[in-house]
Amino acid sequence: MNDNSQVRDVYDAVADPTRRKLLQILADVDELPLHEITVHFDMGRTAVSKHLSILKDADLVVARKVGRETRYRLNANPLKEIRDWVSFYEGFWKERIDKLKLLLEEE
Repeated sequence: MNDNSQVRDVYDAVADPTRRKLLQILADVDELPLHEITVHFDMGRTAVSKHLSILKDADLVVARKVGRETRYRLNANPLKEIRDWVSFYEGFWKERIDKLKLLLEEE
């Protein structure tokens, strides 16, 4: 996955709780520099930077250089893929539960 021409899978990117927390933090702001993001975690800048890089590879985070500092912001568009997948299974399970309810009411 180190090839920059490939996009990281959005499911893989959000599978880690640290990366989900990063997305949550970035959802509440326009953009943040790394040093302001790092204070939310019990890990160093390098580790947080690696997580941001994975999110960036999945196009979930956009980085912008401002002088010597890099600022990060959320790009939520790829999350639509997850929303669509989950909504299919919400309908699937609702239908199954309705059928079970009918079956139990018949008894």
